[in-house]
Amino acid sequence: AYLRKISAMEAPIFQVGKSSVTPELTAAIDEALEKRELIKLSVLKNCLDDPRSIAEVLADRTHSSVVHVIGRKIVLYRPAKEEKNRKIILP
Repeated sequence: AYLRKISAMEAPIFQVGKSSVTPELTAAIDEALEKRELIKLSVLKNCLDDPRSIAEVLADRTHSSVVHVIGRKIVLYRPAKEEKNRKIILP
């Protein structure tokens, strides 16, 4: 619930298009998760894959957690590997 509250204020920083989940997109999301910990993605209408399945694939490949999927928006969370780089402290 805490992560959902934080993510409500965030804008999507990635868009998943008709090519769906590519290795390049996965690498970029992995890098963004290390820096931000919590990211929001938008699935475009020209993407034929289900947003929930995209969220599960990305979470599996980036070792992150799916916070939630609402419509065509996906929110992923992964704490930073180094303790000093963590920005989000869970209650």
